[in-house]
Amino acid sequence: MDEQVARAVKERPDADLHDVEAVQLDAGRLAELTGASLFASSSVAVVRDLGSLPADLFDTMLALAANPPEDTALVLVHAGGQKGRGLLDKIKKTKPTIIDNPVPKPRDLIRFVQGEVKAARIRMSEDAIQFLIDAVGHDLRSLAAAVAQLAADRDRDEEITIDLARRYFGGRAEVTSFAVTDEILAGHTVRALEQLRWALDTGTAPVLVTAALAAGLRGLGKLQGNRTGMGDNDLARDIGVPPWKLRSMRVQLRGWDAQGLARAIQHVALADAEVKGAAEDAGYALERCLLAIADCRRS
Repeated sequence: MDEQVARAVKERPDADLHDVEAVQLDAGRLAELTGASLFASSSVAVVRDLGSLPADLFDTMLALAANPPEDTALVLVHAGGQKGRGLLDKIKKTKPTIIDNPVPKPRDLIRFVQGEVKAARIRMSEDAIQFLIDAVGHDLRSLAAAVAQLAADRDRDEEITIDLARRYFGGRAEVTSFAVTDEILAGHTVRALEQLRWALDTGTAPVLVTAALAAGLRGLGKLQGNRTGMGDNDLARDIGVPPWKLRSMRVQLRGWDAQGLARAIQHVALADAEVKGAAEDAGYALERCLLAIADCRRS
């Protein structure tokens, strides 16, 4: 998506670039973004989180997507899930250019951060990289910005350790979907519920929680099923985690058997459907899921 925006700006070097969240729009602001101004003859309008667009703007946005002004490049960003799906499906019928950006897998996030670290010509420990991903989340722009911040603020030639990463982003790491997952898989039900509430209150999307739970359970399943004598590096690569993460996973696995993992995955699949639209209260659906997972774990 960023490449498309950059291309539009390159084609219209005199254009006004507007980058806004859909929830912030009203009719006047939308007209302003998609029209020429006193200082520019064209505009590039990026509307993020289309699912949060106010309902009274649906028809206007659909009309703009179907027939955008000649002097406007309109970029609409939908985060996935069921929120705003009806509008998105109607917009797709207008035959726009569609760029699909699936949620990156854990191993892809690690490679991405490693690439940013290399580009910044700094050193960063493996556990610091994983902590940064857990803290910041799956948004690649946010991860790149986090690496840039750490690179700018570190002492010269200092390796970025997990302690340094925690100093900057520790408050965020405590409320992510990965923290919820680690707590519930380790049998800490009360702490998992607390982390869940804090995560939701600070804006973590419910679908990221179910994604993290599913990834955590699948990882334990692969670890439990390893009967090949595979070394830690190869096993970690197969699971999609850094080698140091296997230590905590082996501790978590002590409370699980194959049947419990299978039942827990079923509960997560149900919760995933609920948070994507089948349930009225996503938070309650996730709390119920955590309690069900706790019941699947051996005491």
